[in-house]
Amino acid sequence: MTQNVFVIGLGLIGGSIAMACQKAPHTKVYGYDVSQQTRELAKSLHVVNEVVDEIIEGAKIADIIIFGTPVNATLEWLEELKDWPLKENVIVTDTGSTKGLIMAKGKELQECGITFIGGHPMAGSHKSGVKAAKPHLFENAYYMLTPLKNENEEKVQELEQLLKYTLAKIVKVDAQEHDHMTAVVSHFPHIVAASLVHQLDAEQRHYPMTTLLAAGGFRDITRIASSNPYMWRDIVLQNRQELISQLDLWLEEMDRVKNILLSNEQDSIEEYFAIAKQVRDDLPITTGAFYTTYDLYVDIPDYPGVISEVTGYLAEEHISITNLRVVEAREDIFGILVISFQTAEDREKAEKCISKRTNFEIFAS
Repeated sequence: MTQNVFVIGLGLIGGSIAMACQKAPHTKVYGYDVSQQTRELAKSLHVVNEVVDEIIEGAKIADIIIFGTPVNATLEWLEELKDWPLKENVIVTDTGSTKGLIMAKGKELQECGITFIGGHPMAGSHKSGVKAAKPHLFENAYYMLTPLKNENEEKVQELEQLLKYTLAKIVKVDAQEHDHMTAVVSHFPHIVAASLVHQLDAEQRHYPMTTLLAAGGFRDITRIASSNPYMWRDIVLQNRQELISQLDLWLEEMDRVKNILLSNEQDSIEEYFAIAKQVRDDLPITTGAFYTTYDLYVDIPDYPGVISEVTGYLAEEHISITNLRVVEAREDIFGILVISFQTAEDREKAEKCISKRTNFEIFAS
């Protein structure tokens, strides 16, 4: 018997899940997107087995419905879904990065006799849209499921059985716990990064050269400030209470730092950075909620053709790179050429390749 999976929203996340689900046996994947152009691309790129032009058309034949849409859009669709002609045992899930409001709506669906299991695949890419979709996007990433406390365990297992073809690490957590943890490691760091950029903007009005010196550490720590502002507007609004709590804790920490500086004690200052270094160095290497790169810093000499020389070595050994940039200032960095890779394995191969063929200094980060 064929299982029908219906993916609504065929961007990077929805498209990638659709492609992964096609690997499941006896499964047919249907897709819908509000953009006709995206639907046409999804069909031509074989992101789904079949595209539908009307959302009800796919919903009524679906055994599992997956929303790959932003949280605000998903909330609107879930309200409409209450009146859709669905199969009796259909399972509905989402991919949103905040779960509080979603699971409140899920409770309403449960009261209507519809199974809703919240989901959040914690991976992304520097690219977006259906063209960037790939079946292995979630490989080794955490895929969080937030079922309601009284959810039928057989339904949860049925969804897990499908999602295992994403090759993600599937874990179940409470929705509130999910929103707290993602606030700490994902949502709040975006606020910090944006605030640092705002501070730079204010400074450069008086010291214009400041922006020219914003290289190395500053660019690395604020890279996520370049994320989609509309998406982050919605995330911040949806998880605002957790973020307010994190801001309060951050202000307390900044007061502690200020007092350490006022004390003017070398040992206390050194200890502060030493503890931070130890905690940071002990972090597990894993795929987080958003796009993660594995960077290699190469201290190359300045002569014509040196970059093509290095990338040529990597090409000869069939090592793929995701990004390449030249850092113009060497403040607080280990090399002027930064090469990004999709996996730690690719970075390790590249490090061995460049070390074998050159005497350039290399640092992995």
